[in-house]
Amino acid sequence: IGAFLLALALIISVLVILQSGKDSKLSGTIAGGTETFFGKSKIHTRDKKLSLWTGICSALFAITVIVMYVIAG
Repeated sequence: IGAFLLALALIISVLVILQSGKDSKLSGTIAGGTETFFGKSKIHTRDKKLSLWTGICSALFAITVIVMYVIAG
């Protein structure tokens, strides 16, 4: 179970790093970003998928920690 927790922690870390920051929309507007309408749509879709998978992996991580606690306790 420990190896599974370690793998989930690494996956969550990678998923969080791959997501674009919440400030990117504002800075692109101020700096006159070169993204087109279609480019923004692809980014939003990718971020939504990454966010979904981050949530799923986080829930699995939390459930696994609880299971380990119950088993060890």
